[in-house]
Amino acid sequence: MTGPRSARSLIPRRVSGGPGLGLRLLLAQSMVLVAGGATSWVVAGLVGPPLFREHLNRAEVPASSDEQFHAELAYHSATAISLAVAIGAAVLAALVVTWYFSRRLQRSVTEVSSAATAVADGCYGIRVSPPHLGEDFNALAEAFNRMAVRLESVESTRRQLLGDLAHEIRTPVSVLEAYMEALEDGIETLDADTIAMLRTQTHRLARFSEDVGSLSRAEETGASIEPAWVAPGVLISTALTAAADRYAAKEVALAAHVPADLPRLWADPERLGQVLGNLLDNALRHTPLGGRVDVTAEQRLGVLAISVTDLGDGISAGHLPYLFERFYRVDAARDREHGGAGIGLSIAKALVEAQGGHITASSDGPGTGSTFTITFPLRRHLR
Repeated sequence: MTGPRSARSLIPRRVSGGPGLGLRLLLAQSMVLVAGGATSWVVAGLVGPPLFREHLNRAEVPASSDEQFHAELAYHSATAISLAVAIGAAVLAALVVTWYFSRRLQRSVTEVSSAATAVADGCYGIRVSPPHLGEDFNALAEAFNRMAVRLESVESTRRQLLGDLAHEIRTPVSVLEAYMEALEDGIETLDADTIAMLRTQTHRLARFSEDVGSLSRAEETGASIEPAWVAPGVLISTALTAAADRYAAKEVALAAHVPADLPRLWADPERLGQVLGNLLDNALRHTPLGGRVDVTAEQRLGVLAISVTDLGDGISAGHLPYLFERFYRVDAARDREHGGAGIGLSIAKALVEAQGGHITASSDGPGTGSTFTITFPLRRHLR
């Protein structure tokens, strides 16, 4: 059985025994020089003597005389020596210059080839140095380094994602396995409490699977964004209405502060509503019973800003830079207890950036609440 071709096998390999790039350049330059020297010699031999004789005749040198013979002999000797010295010097200079640049070019090509082989073998941290052989070669080296950086980032993200997935799935699966073994051994009975616990864990797995799918779709949703002119007030009102029951159940007040004269947004109303829903869910999760969450919208220097502010747990400064990373939790134990998988903010970030917006988080520290703000550039509304 043959397996799939490895990435390394896709890289063209140099045929052993063939001339290298440097030798090919030297041979090509030598052929040009030989052709140029032969042409010069032929031209000098065919064109030079008749012109020289014509000048001798104008100088009234008798034809077939000793003077003409010695003059032509001197001309041929001088021409041969001059051409030989000139062609020899040109060949030597050209070969030295060609050898120097071919060595530099060959070193650069060899470095890129070795680096490409290393990348194909999974060594994404390798970089190539600028060859300083012109803009084209420098651009090639820069493009290769950018590719290596991107591949290194993708590989790091892949490993982290697989580790996070395994970590997230491990807990509910372990609980389910423990309860199943206890039921088989007769330690536990299939009563209402056991059924509720099993159902909680299965719901957690299902919710986690749905969140991961949502994140994947959000990060690849650039092509599915369908922007339209959206009234911020209507958008925020719809999001608050959808979250009202959940907030009422936890006795958390939810209020909106939206001026009536705000300009319309050029955005996808469904995706932006999903972002607001995630932010409202996150605020509710971290706001204690009887707390308050406010949603505000305002126009600032060419952008429209929508903020979701809670007076709940707050966030320390050390956590703020990582809030939008996949599976990141400020308090892992508390978030797992409340069903958070650490994906909602990543989904919000992907959806906002896919529409040309920006999302930030701020907090004065634990116990002071937090504010999440999304900003979108304002565009002229053409009627």
